[in-house]
Amino acid sequence: MVSTMNIKRSILAVMAIILLVTVAASGCSKAGENGSLSGTEDKVDLNATVTKYGFYFDTEMTITLYGTEDGSLIDGCFEIADEMEKKISRTIETSEISEINSANGESVTVSDDTAELIRQGIYYGDVSNGLFDITIGKLSVLWDIDNNEGVIPDDADIKTALKTVNYKDIEIEGNEVRLKNPDAMIDLGGIAKGYLADKMKEYLLKNGVESALINLGGNVLAVGEKPDGSAYNIGVQKPFYDGEVSLALSVKNKSIVSSGVYERYFELDGRIYHHILNTKDGYPYQNGLYGVTILSDESIAGDALSTTVFAMGLDEGMKFVEKLDGVEAIFIDEDYNLYSTDENLL
Repeated sequence: MVSTMNIKRSILAVMAIILLVTVAASGCSKAGENGSLSGTEDKVDLNATVTKYGFYFDTEMTITLYGTEDGSLIDGCFEIADEMEKKISRTIETSEISEINSANGESVTVSDDTAELIRQGIYYGDVSNGLFDITIGKLSVLWDIDNNEGVIPDDADIKTALKTVNYKDIEIEGNEVRLKNPDAMIDLGGIAKGYLADKMKEYLLKNGVESALINLGGNVLAVGEKPDGSAYNIGVQKPFYDGEVSLALSVKNKSIVSSGVYERYFELDGRIYHHILNTKDGYPYQNGLYGVTILSDESIAGDALSTTVFAMGLDEGMKFVEKLDGVEAIFIDEDYNLYSTDENLL
């Protein structure tokens, strides 16, 4: 919605939100036989934690459970990630999204997850008046920011790709999906991680987990609170300064999603060309912002809204978020000034 230098940059960029909490766990765990949270009937060990790492959707993922050393449920989360990636990744030829994109306008039957994600994509297309558009695939492929060493696509090619960007060309009925424009290409990258984080949270809650942090690169989802009742401390990365934070947030049971020009980009003649593409003119936005962070209850909302609000710019983005219930936004401009819809966050 990855030449060697860009791969390294992307691996760093996926940690767009830095966890400030201290975890004493490694990738090892004491796995329970049935995959359920061990010791839930006994007194919770407030100091126990377990952390594991995975790599899905070209993103380094970290999940930490608190009050337990049983990491088997984290394995279950990564199984969900693996299954989802195989269904919805645009770059996996056998995925359901690839099948839709190559169906030449014919109808394709998809899973419930894929159908729901597409419906969510259409919903946020409506909410954003097309600023968020899951048919941006052809334009994203043309720019290929992950691998681009500094080549701006030909303007004529950009205009051609733009003709395929219109989420209203998606026709969905039940689990049947087709593209009315056979040249269009769906790319769910703008909401996939948010949807996945919410699925992981649902899975953990069903299995008795009350305290966890799900970190999918720029998407952090705090499950409940820490076992001692305290909040999680999450740092928002300072753009272009790996390891430094612009501010720290104390949250309980909240999603924090950041999007910005510093995640995936190349620089040419003093100008930054990044992955957030304008669905109106086909070029990366140049609006004076470096990044936007969204706080919300659901991660999928944060995912879609972080892109949408960034696209709107500071003034319009602030007005837009202020009309939403349960959503707050933090903006970082090119001079590293911070603005928020809730001044108490700064």
